[in-house]
Amino acid sequence: MGLSSLLRSALLILSLPFLLRHFQYCCSHVLAHAYCLHLEIMKLACSSIIVNHIYGLFVVACTVGVDSLLIFLSYALILRTVLRIASRQERLRALNTCVSHICAVLLFYIPMIGLSLVHRFGEHLPRTVHLMSYVYLLVPPLMNPIVYNIKIKQIRQRIVKKFEFGKPFRCFQ
Repeated sequence: MGLSSLLRSALLILSLPFLLRHFQYCCSHVLAHAYCLHLEIMKLACSSIIVNHIYGLFVVACTVGVDSLLIFLSYALILRTVLRIASRQERLRALNTCVSHICAVLLFYIPMIGLSLVHRFGEHLPRTVHLMSYVYLLVPPLMNPIVYNIKIKQIRQRIVKKFEFGKPFRCFQ
């Protein structure tokens, strides 16, 4: 599974630099982001970029579409298996484990889809909307530990204890 994922990613992404190589660039060579985004480089080209637009949409559709389909099918199988468990408590525990993964997947895919749509169709949007690219890079890695660890009872109790209202903070005692 890991090898197929790696091959799919490599095949879809490795062609992007080759598609960009054939352009004539006449605009400013300054990117709007701190990293190299394919859509930003395409916008610097003077020639027609319709092939790159179509291929970019194809890549997004393939990755998000295929991934979403596979995730949906796996959760359908998980749900079918969980519903066969006799004990209600065990069913809830198994479903509770899936909630963290669903949250982590949504934290990754929602900003990615938003970033793709903003850069394709949001040319006249304010500059602050384009900061979403940094949200895509920063939020999922920052939120994953929180999403997975908030379910651990001891960690959750310590967080609640730290933020209880009415108790003075230790540094002010």
